[in-house]
Amino acid sequence: MENSSREHDLVLYGATGFVGRLIAGYVAEHAPAGMRVGLAGRSRSRLEAVRSQLPVAAHEWALIEADSEDADSIAALAAGTRVLFTTVGPYAKHGLPVVEACARAGTHYADLAGEVSFIREAIDRYDALARTSGARLVRSCGYDSVPSDLAVLLLHQAAVADGAGGLGEVQLVARAKGGISGGTLESMRGQLDAMQSSTALRSLAADPYALSPDRTREPRTQQPLDAGPVRRSDDGTWTAPFIMAAVNTRIVRRSNALQGWAYGRSLQYGEVMG
Repeated sequence: MENSSREHDLVLYGATGFVGRLIAGYVAEHAPAGMRVGLAGRSRSRLEAVRSQLPVAAHEWALIEADSEDADSIAALAAGTRVLFTTVGPYAKHGLPVVEACARAGTHYADLAGEVSFIREAIDRYDALARTSGARLVRSCGYDSVPSDLAVLLLHQAAVADGAGGLGEVQLVARAKGGISGGTLESMRGQLDAMQSSTALRSLAADPYALSPDRTREPRTQQPLDAGPVRRSDDGTWTAPFIMAAVNTRIVRRSNALQGWAYGRSLQYGEVMG
């Protein structure tokens, strides 16, 4: 579906939240001249407050009131833009209506989701619809899981260039410093609560290939534990379990499968915190 004539090029949904404000500030500083940007959320007054604090280039951006619990407002939001980026979580609670609206409207979609159950459900429900409409649904575009996904892709490309063949044992050591937002904590609590009451969700979370496009074709390669022991490596540094490994590893394995297991069917991928 052609969407180049829409009112907006990009809409940031959830622009009044902590991460939404950060993204809005980045876009205001780096967007190409003439890019038509909109800020969306439930409260116009809060959107106005966010816009007023942005660089002058953003002061003409459109403000759009929308609520994930109001299907009509979300449908209109999706239909009016070429690309919609949402930071409204927890995604299991607020995300599926946004994915559906974009898949139906042929609107390209991106989020910051680190919730395996949400990602799996969104794929199962809306992948076929998005293929029909032409929408591209891109998930986990933040620390979950861009560093992991791109690092393994670049490692694969380097191995191919060197003639080294497929990847074997790969471990990412996370050393970035930073905090956890309130939205991330709420998402983590929501996932834990859901798993406590659902055997199916516990099984999904434990499956190292939970996000595979075709689970039946996945190799039987043993994968590292997401929460292994604290260890001291040969160079004297210490590693510990990485809280985001449970989603990042599954994103990387999905990327491998989507490319016909280009990284190698024997890939063993794990993540730890340095």
